[in-house]
Amino acid sequence: MLYTHNIATERALTPRLELHFSADMNALKNFFRGAAANAERAPLKHSATHYVLKNPVDEPFPAHISTVVFATGCFWGTEKMFWRIPGVYTTAVGYIAGHTPNPTYEEVCSGRTGHTECVRVAYDPSRVAFADLLQMHWTCHDPTQGNRQGNDVGTQYRSGIYCTTDAQYEEATSSKDAYQQALTDAGWKRSITTEIKKPGEATFYFAENSHQQYIAKTGNSYCSAQPTGVRLPRAWLASRGAKFDDAFWLRHGPKPGCTINVPDAPIAM
Repeated sequence: MLYTHNIATERALTPRLELHFSADMNALKNFFRGAAANAERAPLKHSATHYVLKNPVDEPFPAHISTVVFATGCFWGTEKMFWRIPGVYTTAVGYIAGHTPNPTYEEVCSGRTGHTECVRVAYDPSRVAFADLLQMHWTCHDPTQGNRQGNDVGTQYRSGIYCTTDAQYEEATSSKDAYQQALTDAGWKRSITTEIKKPGEATFYFAENSHQQYIAKTGNSYCSAQPTGVRLPRAWLASRGAKFDDAFWLRHGPKPGCTINVPDAPIAM
């Protein structure tokens, strides 16, 4: 049989082949997500219960619980620092402030989705003030490093605060100014690069179950955080109703060099 190259036929078939290939790739990705093959960017599966705190990790939470999302570099160590704080109900690692729904770890690490690694913190405001959480945020990493934290380099390691209320946004913005002044007073030359988003400006997506409470599950001691050793001013904390004093932070707060060489269990008051 004589083969005749038909440009029109090729052009007609190409979109179908691309569509078929795209569908196969989506099915493959959903297989690893544990979702139906035809699902559209299905959410990543995760355990319903926090490995350490034993509380649910999915919304809706009890009515008295508030939420906020923090990004301070690699989410493994970030999550541990927050789940240990008295008054934190639950935590979960994930991806935020990108443009691809339900991204995978590999996709986020490629830098193409625009997300940063993060931790959603659900907390009881009657036991821990938002100001206390901000103290942990600013002191458990170096917020002046842009798209990196220590050895970890990429947009997925940028610093951020993603608020769920207008009051959180105002307080987070105020704390950034206060912490910048504290850094300057301590001789810091660089400016804070942390992004702060208003409610509704960024969507949180769960990370894979293997990343949830990773340090407690595995005992892995990897840490690339670069705490500055500078704290928020006591006057600012007092003006915002902080519940933990200097003695608490001296004993339990992050230290320069590493943030995770502490027990997995929540801090006992």
